[in-house]
Amino acid sequence: MEQCLHSVLKASKNITAEIFVVDNNSVDGSAQLIHEKFPNIHFIENKKNVGFSKANNQAIKLSKGKYVLLLNPDTVVEEDTFEKVISFMNETPDAGGLGVKMIDGKGTFLPESKRGLPTPWVAFYKIFGLSTLFRKSKKFGKYHLSYLHDNEIHEIDVLAGAFMLMRKSVLDKVGLLDETFFMYGEDIDLSYRIQLGGFKNYYFPETTIIHYKGESTKKGSLNYVKVFYNAMIIFAKKHFPGGKAGVFVLLIQLAIYFRALLSISKRIFEKVYLPIIDALIIIAGFFLITPVWENLRFGNPDYYPKEFMLFVVPVYILFFLFGMLFSGGYKKPVNLYKIARGILWGLVSILLVYSLVDDKFRFSRALILLGSLWTGFALVLFRLIFHWLKIKGFRLDSKRQQKIAIVGHSEEATRVQKILKETQIQSQLVGFIALDKTDKGENYMGELNQLEEIIRINRIDEIVFCAENISSAEIIRAMLDLTQLDIDYKIAPPKSISIIGSNSIHTAGDLYVVNMNAISKGANKRKKRVLDIEFSILFLLLSPLMIWFYKNKRQFISNISNVLFGKLSWIGYIPEKESFEKLPNIKTGVLNPGEIFDELSLDREKKTQLNMVYAKDYSTLSDAEILLKSWKKLDR
Repeated sequence: MEQCLHSVLKASKNITAEIFVVDNNSVDGSAQLIHEKFPNIHFIENKKNVGFSKANNQAIKLSKGKYVLLLNPDTVVEEDTFEKVISFMNETPDAGGLGVKMIDGKGTFLPESKRGLPTPWVAFYKIFGLSTLFRKSKKFGKYHLSYLHDNEIHEIDVLAGAFMLMRKSVLDKVGLLDETFFMYGEDIDLSYRIQLGGFKNYYFPETTIIHYKGESTKKGSLNYVKVFYNAMIIFAKKHFPGGKAGVFVLLIQLAIYFRALLSISKRIFEKVYLPIIDALIIIAGFFLITPVWENLRFGNPDYYPKEFMLFVVPVYILFFLFGMLFSGGYKKPVNLYKIARGILWGLVSILLVYSLVDDKFRFSRALILLGSLWTGFALVLFRLIFHWLKIKGFRLDSKRQQKIAIVGHSEEATRVQKILKETQIQSQLVGFIALDKTDKGENYMGELNQLEEIIRINRIDEIVFCAENISSAEIIRAMLDLTQLDIDYKIAPPKSISIIGSNSIHTAGDLYVVNMNAISKGANKRKKRVLDIEFSILFLLLSPLMIWFYKNKRQFISNISNVLFGKLSWIGYIPEKESFEKLPNIKTGVLNPGEIFDELSLDREKKTQLNMVYAKDYSTLSDAEILLKSWKKLDR
């Protein structure tokens, strides 16, 4: 949203505009950001999530403009976007609504920029994949109007809710968003009502916006399938005649079950296909190794009974598979160390069980060892081959540094470089890219007009644009020009400690932020609680000796009890209400970070700073240091 609002403010400079943000009870700090960085916009804070339609209607009712634009927060507009679309609407009196060309975070065209009305047959073609198979067909490609040129102005049926420009006078006539739709479908409904009101909707590709997409609901999830298709049912019942609506609803219900079945099947397949392949590879190895060993050791290729291959080897395989599972060998990206460790765990477990079972189930330690060697060699080789072949899902966790270049003026590029250094990402700054000839300095590789050549020669993985120096239009043009390259893009908003982008419409945006090991993290809360318990037990065991060092012996024992049972923590904030009222909530501490600065006079400002540092960069080592240096104060 921060990035979006920066672009909107730039695009509003030459027009008269009012900007509304409606917050549906968000929990990501958006409200605080608006108050601090954008105090002059109209901000509506809802106490609960009222949905897309109702939230937009709240702002529309307060707006005074000739035109109303609904804009998603996960978008970036060009500096002249608003001027261009207003000019087109002024010159096109029959236009009731307008949508623009949208690209994702990698510069790829988003087909929902232009859509047709989802009639029962159009929905059928979309649901069962015919619209994807026959994109250029006027019959099958109506859902995304894929037979129409992406770079030409067209009359369309449906505007995308991510950028939906409408005349206020048209909304006064046809009504606002239908609040029956909580999320999805409301843009289709309003677009259709604009047409029923005697106006036209247009696709206008003479300006382009970035729509990161995928933030509201993960595409392909069961929840998305249910919400999206139920919205289609509401639309059908509202606008189609009885029999037609019945057919549509039946189709949608079939689609829900069909998509749900596909989604569940896909998830199950993704979980089990690799272990099944591994099992087949392992058992193939035992089939090859066993007769060879039988010949060499006993001179008989059928020395072991059939039960060995039928029952015992599958048990061995289960040990190996579970060993890799618990070792993290099936997580993405592929980690060869975790796979080898899992196989070793499986081997140790097999040998342990082997030593405990009856003699009749003990066949050969040598075969166990040979099978383990085969398993390790074959499974690692299998993954390496698939990695080299660039098979999806087999990318090795090689910890290779991302090669990054920053586009911007020297001062801002240096600021962004510092942010990158303070993040946890594995990155290598290749250099800076100048905006023009006068902007070159240390570490500059070339100019913006040489971007493609710079990327190819230096094998750059990611470009970070400084939004302080380069316009959204230039960023979008660069992304469109380089769509043939497999490269990621990020944008650093001005005066921000974040760098954001999104490389897939199916995932939330990638966010680079200064590494803050906040005390509010779940892992840190658990570490802090474990440390409290460990020291409580230690102090309890040592209490017969330690208690003689304290004046208030009863309080010392009480503190141990209260910390042990979670009423207190050994370390908390410095007691100064104003200094931690905006910090994460933690238990009151017996001691605090100020204990190690006894020689200093801590005023309110210093207490606030110490508490902020403690909350921002939490470490159990810090807690331990405070305890060890201030153990004589444990009777407070």
